[in-house]
Amino acid sequence: MALLDVVQWDNQRGDIIHRFPEGAISLGAQLIVKEGQQAIFFREGKALDSFGPGRYTLKTGNIPLLEKLINLPFGGKSPFPAEVYFINMAEIPNLKWGTKQPVQFLDPIYQIAIPLRAFGSYSIRIMDPKGFLIMAIGTWQAMTTEAVGAALRDMVILPKLQDLLTETMLKQNISILKVAAYYEELGIAGRVKMSDEFASFGLELVRFAVESVNFPEEDESVKRLKKALADKAEINIIGSEDYKMKRTFDTMEKAASSNGMAGGMMGAGMGVGMGQMMGQMMGAAMGTAQPQSATKFCPHCNAANPAQAKFCANCGKELVVQTVCPKCNAAVPSGAKFCPSCGHNMQGGNCPKCNAQISAGAKFCPSCGEKLS
Repeated sequence: MALLDVVQWDNQRGDIIHRFPEGAISLGAQLIVKEGQQAIFFREGKALDSFGPGRYTLKTGNIPLLEKLINLPFGGKSPFPAEVYFINMAEIPNLKWGTKQPVQFLDPIYQIAIPLRAFGSYSIRIMDPKGFLIMAIGTWQAMTTEAVGAALRDMVILPKLQDLLTETMLKQNISILKVAAYYEELGIAGRVKMSDEFASFGLELVRFAVESVNFPEEDESVKRLKKALADKAEINIIGSEDYKMKRTFDTMEKAASSNGMAGGMMGAGMGVGMGQMMGQMMGAAMGTAQPQSATKFCPHCNAANPAQAKFCANCGKELVVQTVCPKCNAAVPSGAKFCPSCGHNMQGGNCPKCNAQISAGAKFCPSCGEKLS
């Protein structure tokens, strides 16, 4: 293999690293570093000297750290005893990130877990060439732009994605299904949130963008979340009380329309209840609520009757019960406190002999047997 006399890199936009291996360069070759590049020398896994834009002659005498490690004669065509890495110091634009598979995400507003996929882009600039190069070729084993981007996606972006989405939704009080309106806010927040992680790798996170967050429409959890959003929107439009009334009507309608004998019997029974309840609830909704009708029970057969009924619909007896005044034997309406004929106290009293409590209408004291007038 012929040794190189000129070492330079004609990088393309978006390229990050280029390597000239040890033994491929002749000692004394010309090193040309272009604007926006930096050259770093490595030997046995150690970063040595670095060179910015300019033209240099590769010899151990002008690479102090290399000269300390080896002692080679100058001149001739001996292979240069170090690797040379070129680093692109310009902004590396339009790197892509995205979830490989749908990930489970817990909606912080409705506490429903749904599968989602997210995609976006970002750009970086190398701020610490040696630190970045040691991480890239040593830890990540990444020599291409795609490999570096995959490492950053898996180590920084995706682990931060859950927190980024959750914090933004809580701040905006929105569900994940409405996050598409906040992509710009997500990008700004994401850059702030991840900048320190990128800096630890010798990188500046110049731009960060969320471009898509999507969900499988047929997933049951997504359907549940959409229904929750629809219910919330309906409550906001018609109010919580009217929404409760509507849900009650919907439930009754489903029960009344059930098929079969049981459904028919239920429908017949619920039809009456629905009519009564609808009148009350609609009255309340219109601001003209009517008091619920009281029920009167027959004192003879205990059957329920409307409050205004005078006779029992079950036994036919009079519902307005009258008692007899113990003093004058006049008829006294039920509940009267005094006899309308003689004024006798119908509420009872105390025995004049033993002072025991006496119920209204009693003729003898239940304690001492004293006859009462």
